Amino acid sequence: MNKFLNKFRKDEDGAVTVDWVVLTAAVVALAGAAYTSISSGTTSLTESTGSFISGKTPGGSGESEAE
Repeated sequence: MNKFLNKFRKDEDGAVTVDWVVLTAAVVALAGAAYTSISSGTTSLTESTGSFISGKTPGGSGESEAE
């Protein structure tokens, strides 16, 4: 039994896999944090662009219909 426990304790198979799992989790967490920090700005920009485009007339000189 001691021989088995010593072998199990010294066995490092799978250690690299654990390292990659931790590294991947860190990258995913950083990507989530980056998305959270820029999502409100991109939503605002998208809404502003949509408002600007909807005010333009198709085939016109680029001025809105109200002018």
